[in-house]
Amino acid sequence: MGRRRAPELYRAPFPLYALQVDASAGLLIAAGGGGAAKTGIKNGVHFLQLEQINGRLSASLLHSHDTETRATMNLALAGDILAAGQDAQCQLLRFQTHWQKGSNKAEKAGSKDQGPRQRKGAAPAGQKSGAETHCEGVELSVEDLQVVQTDFSADPLQKVVCFNHDNTQLATGGTDGYIRVWQVPSLKKVLEFKAHEGEIEDLALGPDGKLVTVGQDFKASVWQKDQLVTQLHWQENGPTFSNMPYRYQACRFGRVPDQPARLRLFTVQIPHKRQRQPPPCYLTAWDGSTFLPLRTKSCGHEVISCLSVSESGTFLGLGMVTGSVAIYIAFSLQGVFLCGCCCCCALGLLL
Repeated sequence: MGRRRAPELYRAPFPLYALQVDASAGLLIAAGGGGAAKTGIKNGVHFLQLEQINGRLSASLLHSHDTETRATMNLALAGDILAAGQDAQCQLLRFQTHWQKGSNKAEKAGSKDQGPRQRKGAAPAGQKSGAETHCEGVELSVEDLQVVQTDFSADPLQKVVCFNHDNTQLATGGTDGYIRVWQVPSLKKVLEFKAHEGEIEDLALGPDGKLVTVGQDFKASVWQKDQLVTQLHWQENGPTFSNMPYRYQACRFGRVPDQPARLRLFTVQIPHKRQRQPPPCYLTAWDGSTFLPLRTKSCGHEVISCLSVSESGTFLGLGMVTGSVAIYIAFSLQGVFLCGCCCCCALGLLL
């Protein structure tokens, strides 16, 4: 698995924490910021138009949505609705794209030889700009829908958000160890339960209503609403040569190619403590109905921070705290690509 540097597609004017790709609309949505500290670093959500120009992918800034003093740390996308985790809150945003008067798709298509042109006075992606920047012929608007507090610890922080399969509900988890489920778009709370004795690291919702949570208490649990179905037992089935305690860092459901009725669950295990000679991290595939382990793969000594699964279920993406990105085949867990990216948010683009 060779390491290579990916070409730069976009450089944000703030630290990036979350990224989503809307393939149907050709949009890249990037979010982050400097938080409430008065450092001069803005907080925002950037909407970029993705296009193929001369065989290469190009990104042009459509709209910069100011989130004031709140940095967006996590995102989930459901159609034209974004769920943005900002401090202890979840903010729902709705975005719309439309053509400006006097422009048409033919004019837009005719500009592809030179790339999408920007309005006069607009700054390119990555440079300081005002509230909005548009590609010629395309406008994007953002509407604030609802906001709700989702974490209530002494130092509250929403760490993860996920929509269910039909986008009628979303689930949130944070530092207080509680899972809370909310109706969309009203954000009326429909379920709340204690899932972990510590921070929740990740959660995944399956189409059958099952919810998988992983936390800093070394546990990975499967729930049906607020009832515990089972717990995953990786340590008992994992490598036997190490007494090093591992904890679960991430979890995701993925389709089984050519078997649309089946699911696999994928989890990442990382060492609980770092050592001078760090032990490896692991990637594990589980049966999506029995939740028994299918196979485990060592995936290097760089600490894994996030996991993504392609829509087809064919590929897995791992983001490292160092900024590297690795791609694996979901069926065999064989590594096929390693990229020295500047940010593990690039997972959404690679998959």
